[in-house]
Amino acid sequence: MRAFEIVSPDGIDALNLAERDDPAPGPGQVVVRIRASSINYRDLATVRDPEPRGIPYPTIPNSDGAGEVVAIGEGVTRVAPGDRVMGTFFQRWVDGPITADAMASAMGGAIDGVLAEFTVLSEDGIVAIPEHLSFEEAATLPCAALTAWHAVAELGAIGKDDTVLLLGTGGVSIFALQFAVARGARVIHTSSSAEKLARVEDMGAAHTINYRETPDWDAAVIDATDGQGVDLVVEVGGAGTLQKSVEAVRIGGRIGLIGVLTGGEINPTPMMRKSVRLQGIYVGSRRMFEDMNRAIAEHQLRPVIDKTFEFEDARAAYHHMAGATHFGKIVVRV
Repeated sequence: MRAFEIVSPDGIDALNLAERDDPAPGPGQVVVRIRASSINYRDLATVRDPEPRGIPYPTIPNSDGAGEVVAIGEGVTRVAPGDRVMGTFFQRWVDGPITADAMASAMGGAIDGVLAEFTVLSEDGIVAIPEHLSFEEAATLPCAALTAWHAVAELGAIGKDDTVLLLGTGGVSIFALQFAVARGARVIHTSSSAEKLARVEDMGAAHTINYRETPDWDAAVIDATDGQGVDLVVEVGGAGTLQKSVEAVRIGGRIGLIGVLTGGEINPTPMMRKSVRLQGIYVGSRRMFEDMNRAIAEHQLRPVIDKTFEFEDARAAYHHMAGATHFGKIVVRV
């Protein structure tokens, strides 16, 4: 089989397209023919700077993939050959709180990822694809969508009387918009692009703020909520935006900290004074994934795909991610 490999710290253009032996399943394992893989910012960061993350050479990148089962190992009962499936980001996080063992099973980092023609997954680390989704659409779900679901449905428990603040238009934020709107919440969305703000309005955002034109966007959020602040912030920026997110959230509100895209420092005093619940979110469990898929099927939601690349052009897909012009997800068709 063909597989892309991280073989050096020299970045995107150093990704190696290698030939590997076709995999065979062991007990409790499943071989999946990968049909599509999506790229997350975490995948880009891993390819660009593998050594501080302890990535061994060679490692196959990308956590997110979708395809069909082609072989099963001894004792496998959850799936059968021909089933359409997705791998879970953490192969050993079925339910309950995150553990060190689960974190050691992160695909495309701690273990090989899915930017390959075939992959071996744990029987416990797969979920069925919603029937209405294509392989390309399904490949966007394991990381970005589940992270957004974790923030909106698990941490936020968002409903029709709640207001959610979303930052930017990357994969997590767009999925969070879809989930929040489906649950009846009011969404305030920020971006530096008027064109992208128009698109999120079309998708159901109730109020938009151009943070380039309105650098004090936290004050604009307070104004838009009659002085109260939002119930939940899906925080993808990190320290550079977190201070404003704390100002924008209501007393007793929640912030799901997901991204580390910006540098800076944070003063914890306002969080204490406002009794804000700040929680780091690192994707989610298989049980959350299955809950999310039921909601996706119920509302017939479809992921927003910015652009699809062919397998041989995977390096170009990473460069597109690095350009930060995308709206939604970037997919590689295998």
